[in-house]
Amino acid sequence: MRQVRVLITNDDGIESPGLHALASAAVRQGWNVLVAAPAHESSGSSAAITSVQHDDHVVADERAVPGLLGAQCFAVQAAPAFIALAAARGAFGAAPELVLSGINLGQNVGRSVLHSGTLGAALTGGLHGARAMAVSLDTASPKVSTTAWEAAASGAWLAVSRLLAADAGTVFNVNLPVVEDPVDVLHKASLARFGAVQGHVDALTDGRLRVTTTRLDVEPDEGTDAALLATGLATITEVTSVCESNRARLPTRLDVEAGGGTPVGTGSDAVRRGAGRG
Repeated sequence: MRQVRVLITNDDGIESPGLHALASAAVRQGWNVLVAAPAHESSGSSAAITSVQHDDHVVADERAVPGLLGAQCFAVQAAPAFIALAAARGAFGAAPELVLSGINLGQNVGRSVLHSGTLGAALTGGLHGARAMAVSLDTASPKVSTTAWEAAASGAWLAVSRLLAADAGTVFNVNLPVVEDPVDVLHKASLARFGAVQGHVDALTDGRLRVTTTRLDVEPDEGTDAALLATGLATITEVTSVCESNRARLPTRLDVEAGGGTPVGTGSDAVRRGAGRG
């Protein structure tokens, strides 16, 4: 593969072995590797561009990460999507043409990937012209062997050459089973209607919301990422960021004559006057 400027990030934090495995694979390619990851876990941050600021500055401490000789490494006090955005704007030098986010501790399947910080970083990279990929490992246990992380990285690398050949802005979502041998097949999958777990929020009591998660017992549809991963198969799905829809079949101009209903406020041009408000 040719020389590539690549950003490696995640939402588990700079100390994550999954991040190190993915970055090590990029270093072995001889690429120009930038590792910039949250200083602390940022799971569930989606594409939030939140950060911890001090005097209008976001702290980004340079780190020496074992096994990543030659790579720039930073622990950033920010969510992964902020890091992807900052990298795209040249905050760490040349903007990356490839963004690899992961390897996440835990699967990211189904439409609930909307909330994933891992995928949020990849989508942000894609939105700014990079080719990007989110990579996740199907386990909730942090006790994953080095060999299993390396096997997961091999699965991720199956998709990289395809990703580099795709149009700028392309984003893949890859989910991998925990195995000790290198992954040599990725199966194309659609997004399941649900993720693997569901969050529950109890009613407000004494100023507090109690949040719990449970694993779903719903059988995922055949051919989806959740279904294939449950059988031990590695999956790949091409995903897109926010885009237009025509589900409501909006008219070209929404006003009273076009069936927009009675204007709210005073005057017949109330709908028109409010159209530009965010």
